[in-house]
Amino acid sequence: MRRSIPAAVVGLVGLVLLVDFVLINPLLADVSDALLELIVLLAAAAAIAGAIALVLRHWTDLVERRGDWIGSLALLVSFGVIVLAGFYPGSEGAADPAVRWVVAALLGPLVASLFALVFVFLLVAMRRGMTVRRRETTVMLLAAGVVIVLLLPLGGLLGERLASAAGWILQVPLGGVFRGLLIGTGIVMAVHATRVLLAMDGSDD
Repeated sequence: MRRSIPAAVVGLVGLVLLVDFVLINPLLADVSDALLELIVLLAAAAAIAGAIALVLRHWTDLVERRGDWIGSLALLVSFGVIVLAGFYPGSEGAADPAVRWVVAALLGPLVASLFALVFVFLLVAMRRGMTVRRRETTVMLLAAGVVIVLLLPLGGLLGERLASAAGWILQVPLGGVFRGLLIGTGIVMAVHATRVLLAMDGSDD
């Protein structure tokens, strides 16, 4: 009974949004817009609650010197810098120069460093893949090599043809694969969420 009410509410909201996506009705569109605004407000409240819980958790770890308290200190300092840059008196929010400086000088290099590690992880994955599944890894490496060649910064007629071929590959074959993955992931998530809301487990199959 406890899970039946949230399941009914989620199912009703999802049904209204789905019907509004299929049918054109002004009244239904107004109801759908109101529900979307409510969902956005709930998501914002959940994000704020999560941020508060995160700060309290790491503050406790820092005060009690528990776990990785140095990491907790770094997280709290970083969180404080971002908040001060975005909420000081007279701030323009995300468009404020202080926020842009923090993003460009701190977050940008950190993100670039993380992406730089992807190349190392790919090399490790390639080596392990060649030892476990040589055929599939070879196909993946050949496809990656073709994409790299097509994206080479070449000029002239050859560069234009490579760029057009790369654009077609990204939009048609790879785009179709990604759309299929997104649709499949969405269906699996919807089924899993329905099972959780209805308190269904493996024994109910």
